[in-house]
Amino acid sequence: MWAYPRPPRLERTARRIEIVLGGVTVADTTAAFRVLETSHPPTYYLPKDAFLPGVLSPAPGRSVCEWKGPATYWTLSAGGRVAEAAGWSYERPTPAFRDLAGHVAVYAGRMDECRVDGEVVTPQPGGFYGGWITSDVVGPFKGEPGTLGW
Repeated sequence: MWAYPRPPRLERTARRIEIVLGGVTVADTTAAFRVLETSHPPTYYLPKDAFLPGVLSPAPGRSVCEWKGPATYWTLSAGGRVAEAAGWSYERPTPAFRDLAGHVAVYAGRMDECRVDGEVVTPQPGGFYGGWITSDVVGPFKGEPGTLGW
């Protein structure tokens, strides 16, 4: 993870990505992208069509990533659970991240469970970053106490 680049790198991954909310597997794909950035575990972006119909709805809020551009937020709903603004996308990303258009990332800590190749992920610490920690990713990670100035 400390060998990850800055600016971040976008790469396609064939790893199986699963997201569970309200006891329902709301997304399942082997056609995701991941973003790798120094001091962050990978962030996974799934194609919108990997999500069950009706799971995603637009949410209020905006932010801007210096690398990827303006973010759009999404509320996820399934199985009686609603996770407000728990997903985000870059509908008009910068040229270097143009492949992210039409893909959505989620905060793992706001879902019941997220898995990479069957392994349950640990959410990146803190409330802002959306990385997914698996056994093959070693920290420390931005978002832990004392890391704000990294």
